[in-house]
Amino acid sequence: MIIVTGAAGFIGSALVGELLRQGWQDIVAVDDFSRGDKAPNLAGKKLTARVDRREFFTWLDANEKLVQFIFHLGARTDTTEFDKAVFDELNVRYSQQVWERCVRYGIPLVYASSGATYGAGELGYADDEQLPFKLKPLNPYGESKNEFDKWALGEEKQPFFWAGLKFFNVYGPNEYHKGRMASVVFHAFNQIQAGGAMRLFRSHHPDYKDGEQLRDFVYVKDVCAVCLFLMQHRKNSGLYNLGSGKARTFIDLTRATFKAMGVPEHITFIDTPADIRDRYQYFTEAPMEKLKAIGYAKPFATLEEGVADYVTNYLEPKAYT
Repeated sequence: MIIVTGAAGFIGSALVGELLRQGWQDIVAVDDFSRGDKAPNLAGKKLTARVDRREFFTWLDANEKLVQFIFHLGARTDTTEFDKAVFDELNVRYSQQVWERCVRYGIPLVYASSGATYGAGELGYADDEQLPFKLKPLNPYGESKNEFDKWALGEEKQPFFWAGLKFFNVYGPNEYHKGRMASVVFHAFNQIQAGGAMRLFRSHHPDYKDGEQLRDFVYVKDVCAVCLFLMQHRKNSGLYNLGSGKARTFIDLTRATFKAMGVPEHITFIDTPADIRDRYQYFTEAPMEKLKAIGYAKPFATLEEGVADYVTNYLEPKAYT
């Protein structure tokens, strides 16, 4: 039995779909299933059980002997939310309880950390396990992920295998429900479809031209492939970056979207919203040597490959993975 928390969300539901395609049949989905806009993410997927996240620990205590692996992907991920208490509860304390159960019951664990832990990148982006104790994330979301990373690294008792994955800018199918927090590809597709143009955030940093802010965009299918690799690898515990390994500009991403849609390019710029301007990352790039060093050899999709697949096979037909 494989457990996926956050299973109705973007990455969680994509992972559930990939597990089923790879022949893993005994899957338990954990989430808050009250949101109707997330329901299509799991529609048609054969699950052993759906467990409300508030009842999960009681359920796990009763069923732990059946559980082979836990993917803990459930989290509050809104980078524009500044109520620290929300993140403390959902991203730190809840994750600590998952960890403690994995220790108690001998269950291997992969959990979602974030590239947001690196803040403005002033200390680099190395997935070195001493670095979290020096990092200064730019928002409460990043802080909560870094707090849990630090807590996990400091724990004397650890699951026999665990990996914290520092997701960078993930995009791909099943993010229809995410609203403002959906990927730039998703927003670009919708803007281009509606008006034939895309508005990008203007740069407010003297070192970057408008639209040339750089991010490490990683396709959700690659994220799922790494998760499955780690589930079967089950050694070399620690923190791992999970990006494409190559920073690209927002203009590159937007042009790839126009091309995939077969629409002439028309890009304009607007000011970055004031509520996120001071906490905006202008460059992120994930060094991926650590993951490759433990044997992950599958190449990552290029931005153009990922965007073309996403637009053609999911956004245009309004499909799910």
